[in-house]
This record gives sequence, C-alpha cells and structure tokens, in this order.
Amino acid sequence: MNKVKLFVNENTKSKKIAEIVKQELIKEQFILCDDFYEIAIAIGGDGAFLRMVKETNFNSRCLYIGINTGTLGFAQEIDEEEIPQLIKSLKNNSYKVEEIGVGEIEIITQDTISRQLTLNELVVRELELNTVNLKISIENQLLEKFVGDGLLIATSFGSTAYNLSFGGSVVYNTFHTLQLTPIAPLNNKTYRNLLNSLIIPANKEIKIEPFNRTKDLLITIDGDNNAYQQVKEIKVVIDKKTIRLYRSNDYNFIKKINDKFLK
Repeated sequence: MNKVKLFVNENTKSKKIAEIVKQELIKEQFILCDDFYEIAIAIGGDGAFLRMVKETNFNSRCLYIGINTGTLGFAQEIDEEEIPQLIKSLKNNSYKVEEIGVGEIEIITQDTISRQLTLNELVVRELELNTVNLKISIENQLLEKFVGDGLLIATSFGSTAYNLSFGGSVVYNTFHTLQLTPIAPLNNKTYRNLLNSLIIPANKEIKIEPFNRTKDLLITIDGDNNAYQQVKEIKVVIDKKTIRLYRSNDYNFIKKINDKFLK
C-alpha cells in the first residue's frame, strides 16, 4: 500500500506536523492523493480521527492511522516524535492491524427510517432534555423499562470515550461488543433501573422503544446531535462491519490505559 490521504485539523500545530508527514512520505515514495487511497492519516486530536472515519464512510479496506497533536489522543496512535518510525514501518510492512467493530444503527420514526454507523457511541435523550422513558430489549427479550436522563450505547472502541465519564467499563478494542450505560437512572420505589453498564456481545441486537410521554428524541452519534420526531424504535448491533487500525508492533492496550488515564 502506498497511496495516502491526510486529514488535517485546521490549527497551526496540526498543519505544521502535516508538512513534516508529507515530506517524509514523499521521501519514501508514497503517493499523496484524494481518491483511491489505501491509507488514511488523521492529524489532530481524537475528534480528527472520528471525522476522518466518517468522511471516508467507515471504509473497511482502508488502513486508518492517527497522529496526535491534541490533548488526550486516545484514538491517535502516533506522537510527533514517532513519525519517522511510522513511515518506516509502513514502507517495510512492519506493523499490526486491529479490526475494530463498528456499531450499526437504525432509527425508525413514524415517517422515516435512518441508518447510520458509529465508531464510539450513541446517546439517546428526550428532545427537551426531560426525563426519558425507554423500553430496552436484547434479542427481543425485555431487559428493562428505563427511566432517567438518558442512555448511552458504546462500542468497545468508544468504551474509553464518553462512556467512561458515566462510569462505564473499559473494554479491549478487539472485543466486538456494545455497552449499555445508564445516564442518571431513577431508582426508587416507583422506578427500578440497572445502575451499572451492561456489555452485550456481537450479533445481539439492542432495541429501544420510547413509551409513556416520550415520543421525540435527541440522538447523538459520535458527537453529532439530531432531533427525531415521533420515534417508534431504535435498533443497534455490532455485526460484520469493521474498520482496520494501524498499531505499532509494540502497541499494548493496558500500557495505553495507564499512560492516558493513570499517569
């Protein structure tokens, strides 16, 4: 693979790093292009990586790489000083590839059907941010009638993103799972809800149906907010859709957790 496209944040540091990356790639005879590329490189923070994956329509054949010029940079594998090693490893085919599961979403309203993909998470709230009422089923078996502020469904890759802020579990990237994490669930003599996250394996469909007064929803997919009127149901599953991520040969998930969250 030698055809590369860069996705660069619009800030001075990212643009400066992009010029360095371009020079290194050209020196090693890689081809920079906008179409038919085999390698996609995001230069920026974690948001840049998400935008790149969306812009390329979650291309399962492409190799995705992130170079961090932001703050946390959990999705971004490469730091600035590691750029020469990155280019060398690409030229020599000396790296690992991780297959990352992508969430498949279907939103059915009274008038429309919308199908989307998620790399990180789906968040469901009542449109006016009132208490939301959601019937949750797994493989058509009722789990609970949720009442609270909202519900977050995270992929394994997204387990360390927004999910972590609500006390969800960290899951290895290579486990293709979905995680149901409640947001401020009500728990009293009237309402009984799970207070902890629940991890669902691949191929098990989650179905969410508004009930009682809940009809209109604010649905956030990887940070993009959209209003949906008269929602009938939402279906989410991890199935066969994956993307390919570059990993250096010494990449270690536990080490990364320690570096990014505990040091």
